Amino acid sequence: MGLFILRRLGIMFLTALCLTFVVFWLTNLYPNLEKLAKSEGNQRMSDEEVVSWLAERGYAQPLFVKYGEWIGVVPGFTFTDEEGNVSGRCIVAGVAPEDAPTYCGILQNDWGRSTALDNEVSSVISDKLGLTGYLMMWVLIVMVPSALIIGVLAGMREGSRTDRSLSTLSIITTATPEYVSGVLLITFFASGVGWKIFKGSATKAMEEPSLENFTLPVITISLYGMGYIARMTRASMTEVMTAQYIRTARLKGLSFRTIVMKHALRNALIAPFTVIMLQIPWLLNGVVIVETLFNYKGFGWALVQAAGNNDIELLLGVSVVSVVVVLLTQLISDIGYVFLNPRIRIS
Repeated sequence: MGLFILRRLGIMFLTALCLTFVVFWLTNLYPNLEKLAKSEGNQRMSDEEVVSWLAERGYAQPLFVKYGEWIGVVPGFTFTDEEGNVSGRCIVAGVAPEDAPTYCGILQNDWGRSTALDNEVSSVISDKLGLTGYLMMWVLIVMVPSALIIGVLAGMREGSRTDRSLSTLSIITTATPEYVSGVLLITFFASGVGWKIFKGSATKAMEEPSLENFTLPVITISLYGMGYIARMTRASMTEVMTAQYIRTARLKGLSFRTIVMKHALRNALIAPFTVIMLQIPWLLNGVVIVETLFNYKGFGWALVQAAGNNDIELLLGVSVVSVVVVLLTQLISDIGYVFLNPRIRIS
């Protein structure tokens, strides 16, 4: 198991480098840098002034050099103007150039500064990640048990009325986009059109987390993800219930409840476990629509702000967190799958 984890960690590290380099390359294309220069400098800058602005701030360096600076393995760029004033990537206001660190990148916990939000990227990400993490926690608490119960009940007796009803419900929830279900929930349960049951708002939830403020966004996200998990659970349960050892248990006269609870359930939950773990990256980055709809300024909102305002440093920081979360959930999924399925052998 130790060798397996080390091997997976090595693959994760290489994958993270490749993915972050691709994002870094895309965000540092010249049109993006030109837009950044004009937004930070002057919209009427000439082409020569744009080139000069980029050169003075290190953006004109080779791509691999800039990537190394951003990671923190290449010394930060410095520039000396005609008057002898020194500026650079690692030189901040109030610090003498000789006292500035040589390296200032991700490895040194220096994520840069967000131009759109006028704050340190690390502070923005930690704040927004905490807000989305709290939302994700409640979504998982509601979505996972509900989906597993629906899937198990549907798969216990394939083709029954319960199976058809629950399978239809799962398909409907999966096929309904979040912006549709969200608007419907707001219309009928939070406005004057229908029953105004929920008077709170997700915006207030950022300062005052409560059931009233979180209910509608949690239900909106849970409905969309629940159907997919339920369908996978139902398919796995159906397959297990037709296995040979289940038939043997029935011939021995065991009760249906005993067969389901002691023999079928554990094996039926192996496949859904992987699907559940894959929902975590989706929840982190895929709740952009829901956070925008309910004006909940979480991680997805920060991603939209970074992309819409050409905030390169914030966009890169968000991409790093997203890549790490995806790879970690994949690792946990692989390890959990090995423990749940004893038939798997690691060579």
